[in-house]
Amino acid sequence: MSAPAPSALATAQPAPGQIALRTPESGIVDVMNYGRRREGVMPLWAGEGDLPTPEFIRKEAERGLAAGETFYTWQRGIPELRQALARYMQRLIGTPHDPERFFVTGSGMQAIQVAVGLVLDPGDQIIIPSPAWPNIVTAAGVRGAIPLEIPMPFKDGRFDLDLEAIEQAAKDPKTRAIFINTPSNPTGWVADVEALRAIHALAEAHDLWIIADEIYARFVFGDAALEGTTPPRAPSFKDVAPQSSRVIYVNTMSKNWAMTGWRVGWIEAPVELGQLIENLIQYSTSGVAAFMQRAATLALDEGDSFIDLQVERATQNRNALVEAFAPINRVEVSAPDGAFYLFFKVEGEADTASLAKRIIDDLGIGLAPGTAFGPGAESFLRLCFARDPTQIADAADRLARWMRTNP
Repeated sequence: MSAPAPSALATAQPAPGQIALRTPESGIVDVMNYGRRREGVMPLWAGEGDLPTPEFIRKEAERGLAAGETFYTWQRGIPELRQALARYMQRLIGTPHDPERFFVTGSGMQAIQVAVGLVLDPGDQIIIPSPAWPNIVTAAGVRGAIPLEIPMPFKDGRFDLDLEAIEQAAKDPKTRAIFINTPSNPTGWVADVEALRAIHALAEAHDLWIIADEIYARFVFGDAALEGTTPPRAPSFKDVAPQSSRVIYVNTMSKNWAMTGWRVGWIEAPVELGQLIENLIQYSTSGVAAFMQRAATLALDEGDSFIDLQVERATQNRNALVEAFAPINRVEVSAPDGAFYLFFKVEGEADTASLAKRIIDDLGIGLAPGTAFGPGAESFLRLCFARDPTQIADAADRLARWMRTNP
């Protein structure tokens, strides 16, 4: 991602810091700002669905407010929420989890920032397979660390890891960590158990931390789900190294429970890191509002049926989009194995930032440009399909017709 163009801020007195000046504008937000004020635009650009937070979750927050839970609270999260996180992960993984491993953060983004701050110093390097969600790259850069974006080869409609390139980067003594997002935003790639085992072995061989973003674990399609899991889920580092002391998991309430605007996330990490994580939370947000944590607690304990509904809709939409785009010769689709994004490229369209704005102008459909997602993504567009199937069917039809008739 490129830095913003020089502005009057660069010559202000006193001048802002160089890290702030080098922090890039979000390519996703740029397109959103271009189209968000236009009436009737279908907003498929951001990573969220169209369903509001379920009423039973909202009501629990209201009860917390009515009970006066508006004071400072536990920096690590209220005990009830940390216990609920342990119960949820036990249901998902099938093994007991210690509540002391869980730490509540003010969003999944803060979970990533804390994890990066925990393992990286300025000048350290972190390996990030690309295409990748751009915020992890910038989170490392803001820390003063160096993101090593390793392109994922795209072949026969699938992205995959370049393990040789990753290992070569891991050998550099400045490399301290590797970030793995599976299921992946934006590509829909899902790591199988063998890939996770190889990554963990590589991390052990070169003494690296792993920051594991498994936010979309429940959004997994077909054979990509780990065999025998109920509910179905993607493979996890816990399946290959359940007691690993080098894996830090980042997660959020945003996707599964339609709570994007609540800004509640969590970290799961070895208990021994607890005080350091608490310190980093203390000196950034000083904790998450207790009434919001009450809502998150109930969501974890009673929200599985809502997740099932979302996964069912996503599966239907994924299949409809792939079917609609597959016959178009100038479109190459990465059929996603997980998450809820279609990542596709249109032949002859190199500038996807401009293309995304043309699609807003011509069709009233908002997509995210691949230029926002790093090396290997430049010629792609990302479409979020976590929405009503009728709306996605309409978007698929309009986009398919437009791409056939607009060379």
